[in-house]
Amino acid sequence: KKAVIPGGYNFWVYTPDDYYYTQESTPLVLFLHGASLCGHDLNRALRYGTVAAIKMGRQVPALVITPQNPGGAWNPRKLNDILEWLPKNGYVYDSTRVYVLGMSLGGYGPLDFVGTYPEKVAAAMALCGGCTLKDQSRMGEAPLWIIHGTADRAVSVRQSQEVVNRMKQGGITNRLRFDWLPGVNHSALARYFYTAKTYEWLFSHSLRQTDRPVNRQVTITQADLNQAYREMERRSEQLETE
Repeated sequence: KKAVIPGGYNFWVYTPDDYYYTQESTPLVLFLHGASLCGHDLNRALRYGTVAAIKMGRQVPALVITPQNPGGAWNPRKLNDILEWLPKNGYVYDSTRVYVLGMSLGGYGPLDFVGTYPEKVAAAMALCGGCTLKDQSRMGEAPLWIIHGTADRAVSVRQSQEVVNRMKQGGITNRLRFDWLPGVNHSALARYFYTAKTYEWLFSHSLRQTDRPVNRQVTITQADLNQAYREMERRSEQLETE
């Protein structure tokens, strides 16, 4: 979708195969890319991430929104404008099951969005990012999983650690999970978009849940990440032969 929201982001909309039958119960995944994909060529926004995983065979039964950021920090208001535009233009989804994830520059986006609109996010995953909000007092209202590699040279792990430390100081960590991955670099975290457990964790949350607890049972191990691309390659080969 190009230029459909005045002053807003251009974006892709992926609809699952059974969307016609499941509209009101369909969850929504908002994927935010990193700085390398910023610009005005909307095709660049699909080079990696949730839709790329779907194309390789990963089953993600959700409406997937992939906006493109022309440059600068992700703007929570512009992201919310997309969520509000969709139902007004024929894209129905379950507003109690909206999930946000991204990495690098896109890892700042989920935290900025949750800190601004926590009542709209069922759960968010922020990979190798940080937060640009001066007021982070609402960060603890939604389930969050913050993940960063300690060997990241593009975005220092300190950016994520500062967010966690502020939340600890504010006593708002009941819905927070965080992992510092020893020796893991920046690009390695892209594997999270291709493993099934990422979406299993996201989809286990809903705004309908009492007290909105964070799921601490689903774990994503290094073995899961190592296997992610190999599994996707096999699925992609299967799709080509079908």
